[in-house]
Amino acid sequence: MRLDYDFRCDFYTEATMSTKATAPTHTRSYELQQRAERYFPGGVNSPVRAFRAVGGAPPFVERAEGAHIVDADGNRYIDYVCSWGPMILGHAFPPVVEAIERAARNSASFGASTASEADLAERIVACYPAIERLRFVSSGTEATMSAIRVARAATGRKIVIKFEGCYHGHADGLLVKAGSGVATFGIPGSAGVPGEIAALTHALPYNDTAAVESAFDAHPDQIAAVIVEPVVGNAGCIAPMPGYLHALRELTKREGALLIVDEVMTGFRVALGGACERYGLDPDLVTLGKIVGGGLPVGVFGGKRKYMDMLAPLGPVYQGGTLSGNPLAMAAGIATICYLQEHAGEVYAQLESTAKAVAEGVAAEAAKAGVALTTNRVGAMWTWFFDEDPITNYDEAAKSDTAAFGKFHRAMLDRGVWLPPSQFEAAFLGTAHGNAEIRATIEAAGEAFRA
Repeated sequence: MRLDYDFRCDFYTEATMSTKATAPTHTRSYELQQRAERYFPGGVNSPVRAFRAVGGAPPFVERAEGAHIVDADGNRYIDYVCSWGPMILGHAFPPVVEAIERAARNSASFGASTASEADLAERIVACYPAIERLRFVSSGTEATMSAIRVARAATGRKIVIKFEGCYHGHADGLLVKAGSGVATFGIPGSAGVPGEIAALTHALPYNDTAAVESAFDAHPDQIAAVIVEPVVGNAGCIAPMPGYLHALRELTKREGALLIVDEVMTGFRVALGGACERYGLDPDLVTLGKIVGGGLPVGVFGGKRKYMDMLAPLGPVYQGGTLSGNPLAMAAGIATICYLQEHAGEVYAQLESTAKAVAEGVAAEAAKAGVALTTNRVGAMWTWFFDEDPITNYDEAAKSDTAAFGKFHRAMLDRGVWLPPSQFEAAFLGTAHGNAEIRATIEAAGEAFRA
């Protein structure tokens, strides 16, 4: 079932779907890449797009609809990147497109308050009880950076604990063992980050409560916050061990530090109320992004009123932005979250079953072919690690066979399946993915493993 919308139409019918590797041409994409390299470092505006981790030239996307994208050479793909998560209702979802069009007629930006900001905030707060006050920003990086500033102001402390492989944006203090593109390129942090700033971030192993306890013991009354991806998505998908997130909540309470749950990736994806709902969490601060803007640039940081009211103009913590609460992003976000709220039962049941079928179906093909594969999945996000052992933290993820993943990625792309171009990124799907996409993906994987 595709809920209220069927995207397939003439764009990509089941009759035309094929997973056979027919050596798709990429002439136009190659030309566009050469032109891009004259203007952008590496020819890209975000490093993972360069496909350096998987090999081959990156296709340039021309358009997308539903569960599919089309590149500049006319090649069609089943999309399991979904713009890194936000296209939970599919590309060009009609209510979102219509909402953006209506808002654009009134101007793309005002630099002033609009009623739509509170309209979207009201829906977010309804899904996230931990968020009593919030601020809109334009990216996840802004959201996490601002949340940490609030935590430091609230506690009068400087040190922040994060976890190896968790990516919280590219702010200076958060690029220490940050997973995602940093892991993809084998960079431990980043040039240009002063050592004095990096020293204030302590990166610990994920899923290791004892390491957090030891850090608090070693730095009494110095740790301002613990920030965590409740489900790691930037070292590949890694789920929290039972009790781990609640242990972080209890430790931060005991030690007078704030718990920041970074749901830029998991928010509205693993449940209507994100990981906070799925795991029963009550953090001090939450960050959101991606889905909240329906695919447009947006971020959110929010939480307990006593902390959020420290922001100017009420308090001494400054944060601002001309495009914060941008009317186009607000319109797209309202359309998306409204739909998710009104159809939550259908949406999340479908996402769960579809993702399970894809993830486990591909794993079964790997087993038939004798390929070592570990599948990690939480809701509609997952990763296939080319390793036979369980993956519960970044060190274990880093030991997986990235060369095998690169070969698999290229083989799947040749068969019309677009996967994240890094072993250290989660895959996603949306409500536009259905039985035909499941079958085609599993068939493509079987061929890829046997090739």
